Amino acid sequence: MPFVRGNRMRGVAIAAAAFSVVGLSACGSLPKLGGKSNVSTADNAAAIGVNGYLWRATLDTLSFMPLASADPYGGVIVTDWYVNPEKPDERFKCTVYILDARLRADGLNVAVFKQSRDASGGWIDAPHAGQTETDIENSILTRARQLRLSNIKG
Repeated sequence: MPFVRGNRMRGVAIAAAAFSVVGLSACGSLPKLGGKSNVSTADNAAAIGVNGYLWRATLDTLSFMPLASADPYGGVIVTDWYVNPEKPDERFKCTVYILDARLRADGLNVAVFKQSRDASGGWIDAPHAGQTETDIENSILTRARQLRLSNIKG
């Protein structure tokens, strides 16, 4: 395909405009009414972009696993591989998606990955119990409720 200056410049201009919009949107602030923010800090942590109770509860619940990455604005927590000392031939990894700014059961999604060691010593993907993801979600939700109740009681 021959080089066409107009098409390339148009693409560069679109990309520059997109980056400008994203950059400017990060500069915004929450609107205030009567000196108070119109967003409840108990259910919507403005500092992190997702529900603060779900975020903290997820970190607490998965604290036994090494943390690979955590994006508080996107609401994604990824653990590194964890090997249980009692079963050294299995390892697990979790990815938690916090989908809502409210403390709701459907505002959370957990994905669990399992690998088993094969005869040559390498790791291969293995199926895990389907209940594992639900159990982790329930543990996180229980912890989030405890955190919220402890905050309300003072």
